[in-house]
Amino acid sequence: MRVLPTERGPLSSALLATLIRTDLPPDLRHLGETLQEAFGADVDILFNEDLQLTLFVLYELHYSGFDSIREDWEWHPPLLALRRRIEERFEQRLKDAVGEVPHPAPNAQAVADALFEMTRAATGPSVSSFVARQATLEQAREFLIHKSIYQLKEADPHTWAIPRLTGRAKSALVEIQADEYGGGVPGRTHAELFARTMEGLGLEHDFGSYIEAIPAITLASVNAISLFGLHRRHRGATCGHLAVYEMTSSLPNAKYARGFRRLGFDSPVTDYFDEHVEADAVHEQIAGRDLAGGLIEADPRMMQDVFFGAATVILLDTLAGTWQMNAWQSGTSSLRAQLQGAS
Repeated sequence: MRVLPTERGPLSSALLATLIRTDLPPDLRHLGETLQEAFGADVDILFNEDLQLTLFVLYELHYSGFDSIREDWEWHPPLLALRRRIEERFEQRLKDAVGEVPHPAPNAQAVADALFEMTRAATGPSVSSFVARQATLEQAREFLIHKSIYQLKEADPHTWAIPRLTGRAKSALVEIQADEYGGGVPGRTHAELFARTMEGLGLEHDFGSYIEAIPAITLASVNAISLFGLHRRHRGATCGHLAVYEMTSSLPNAKYARGFRRLGFDSPVTDYFDEHVEADAVHEQIAGRDLAGGLIEADPRMMQDVFFGAATVILLDTLAGTWQMNAWQSGTSSLRAQLQGAS
């Protein structure tokens, strides 16, 4: 069951109050006025609870939506206009933070090499090492709650790019996504494997069950994938994002599996992580050379966007990881609030 979350400020409050209406008003000027006030707040948009929740809700209208609201809100022009204004501010913030990106030779191998070098140069905190060596059971549960807002719909945002690609890049994306969806075998999609991991630790595993506890910076990481996936102009960023996502997956997932075994768990709790150790060791090569590299080789104009998407993964993973590690190292929760039954 997908229910609307609780508001986190004036804008999300106004949006949620609007979505429960039974009519589709042609004028939502009050939302635009409230948004302008939200932009005036002295809070980085990446950490702005009100703006990130609003954007998350607007994006979810394009996925499975929410129960008890009209489905035709999805394409209601005033809501799309509101989303566009938030996206413009969000995208510009990401571009400012990312700065200059690599511009290797426009051939598949050079692109893959540059992407691998980006991942090697990343200096963010290692959440995976912490989970492997010292995370408590409560911290391991928090870790899963953070990941759940993407992992329980894993692969869906990147899949938007399939009809927007051709040739080698399209074939590579289909190959990767087929594995993400379990090769068509019921119960083997990566989202379902992750749900069983959560269940094994006594957590709810319906998408959005812990939305109230997930902080803005974690929502921003997920919103960035939807930003890329829902816009054809960002098909390159989607490919770059997925490439780095796969390139930075295999070794960390091995550490996560080790950490959960240290805490006394095995299959099915560790199945999700074990699956990614093997699958992503293959995917990283396909994603780097054939997906991102193949796209740029076919159309060098995609270079900037591909590496923008790639750099965004590293940026947001670093910020979200720092958020979690700062909390854990200070002995506090990394969630917005402690949850009943999550400790």
